[in-house]
Amino acid sequence: MSESYVAGTGTPAGTAHSALRMPGALFDELAAGGGSEQAVAFLAGGERARRLLLLRELLDRLDELPDPLGPLGDVAKVWEVVETAARRAPEAADALLMSPQCGSWIAHALRRLHGAASGPPLWADAGHLACIAAAACVRAGADAELTVPARDGAVSLPTLGLLQLPDRAPGLSAVPITVRAGRVTAGPVTVRPLDDADSPVWHPLRVLAPYAVHLDDLDPYRDLDEPVAPARLPDDEVAYWQQALDEAHAILRRPTGSGTIGTTRPGDIARIVPWGTGRPSGARLSASTGDAFGSMMVSRPHTGLDLAESLVHEFQHSKLGALIHLFPLLADDRDERYYAPWRADPRHLPGLLHGAYAFTGVTGFWRARIGDRAVDPENTAPFHFALRRLQTRLVVRTLATRADLTPAGRRLIGGLTATLDRWLREPVEPGAVARARTAAVSHRVEWRLRNLRCGAAERDALVRAWRDGGTVPPSRSDPVIVPGASAEHWEDARAGLLLAPRPGPGADACLASGDAARARELYAERLRTAPADPHALAGRLLAEAALRPSVRRALARPERVAALLDGARIAAGDVAGVGRVLAWLAGQELADRDGRVA
Repeated sequence: MSESYVAGTGTPAGTAHSALRMPGALFDELAAGGGSEQAVAFLAGGERARRLLLLRELLDRLDELPDPLGPLGDVAKVWEVVETAARRAPEAADALLMSPQCGSWIAHALRRLHGAASGPPLWADAGHLACIAAAACVRAGADAELTVPARDGAVSLPTLGLLQLPDRAPGLSAVPITVRAGRVTAGPVTVRPLDDADSPVWHPLRVLAPYAVHLDDLDPYRDLDEPVAPARLPDDEVAYWQQALDEAHAILRRPTGSGTIGTTRPGDIARIVPWGTGRPSGARLSASTGDAFGSMMVSRPHTGLDLAESLVHEFQHSKLGALIHLFPLLADDRDERYYAPWRADPRHLPGLLHGAYAFTGVTGFWRARIGDRAVDPENTAPFHFALRRLQTRLVVRTLATRADLTPAGRRLIGGLTATLDRWLREPVEPGAVARARTAAVSHRVEWRLRNLRCGAAERDALVRAWRDGGTVPPSRSDPVIVPGASAEHWEDARAGLLLAPRPGPGADACLASGDAARARELYAERLRTAPADPHALAGRLLAEAALRPSVRRALARPERVAALLDGARIAAGDVAGVGRVLAWLAGQELADRDGRVA
């Protein structure tokens, strides 16, 4: 298709009027999961237009309030300073506007005004506009006198750094500053933000060279929404991130044969926010927000390969977020009831779409690593590629069959489908494929055991038919989402063992290494002391299916297994009893083919 698409409508050009029209070829590049420099540049242009609109909305809403900046002065006068700097250095002002720091603040401030976010007194959040004005003046070489908010004696200058006043007064305060010829003076302190090195009074924003990536440990709006305190990284940690990013970019520059799917280019990533403490030990976490294009929060990577995968993953989210800002893709009922193979909890359709798009990129990333032993010496790429193409295709099928898609949404899902179907036809090492299939089933079985329950009527019908020696009754209602299940996090422990199977004493290790009989015994032993353990029950069912492939169909609805065991008072640790239940349920159990809960 060669027509252009009109931003904001999701319909072909000619059916509406808009200044932004994306050429169909660029949309299709993005829909396939990739995107050329031209396609990404178009998205960045859309983000700029959106940010200007949001900024205008913010200024209008502040203008409706009496004294919104409180001790910081008048909004109109602060905005005059921004305009003066922008006229003097328009490119510098535009770069500041498009920075993730500015995007995150604008979105947070608007949420505050709409009552959808919390924070300090409004004057401190809204008054961050004065900090942006000061930063604009520094970059433009303009002069100004402003009053800015300080948190615990620290003044944030977005994209530049943090000025620390010597008295370090706790709490919020209003601090007069003067900007002259690139210098900022606050009380007895004068710094040159563009030139000064780290000192007790000035902490410059770290920049990872030569990529111009901000390693942001200072900006109050660097988190996903709520303001956070600065958390300055030590120099050796900055050096670690620099080395990891060097390695990641070296990996991403290697020839892939995948076009633009599963990679990023220097310049795509604008900011990395190191993920703080409080995460599970050793966990690899990353996150991003549509408010800050090209920005991401990432936990400390173990290797450059880990960071490269995270960069691809989160930039996929940035691309899709920007695309959604231009085109409505699906109706959003926020009903959290769908299975996502990379999550512990049920998801709503927009979250499912974001996951599918991100993991299409991740799948392409691992596809490009197959055979590259210099980058992947453990040869894990075939497993990762085989697993992610299966899981992502399942989710795309869910979206195609369950989501209320717009024309642009259907075109996007069509592009992802074509990419994943092509990859599913590609040959991969048989052992890796078999382990990937086991990992995919393992996650799905345990997810359903943790998140779903049969309704009372279905449970009773199953028990009656079992006791009467009848056939398996069909399911006539959707499973019930377990209340509070989404708040319980669990790790997919078996997937890591299936990645690189090694003989071991535990049930999971036995299952992963192919000793299903021993695994069945160990899972049964665990279930005799902890009959409600969903991980052990899932493993028990997987082991039985490995030993008796004829019962695999029962694994499509493992919550029915759990319901029958409970209702018929069959102990989960009873090897023979569980085997009989599985065989009976497998007789007529229908596989769930599109990933939905029902």
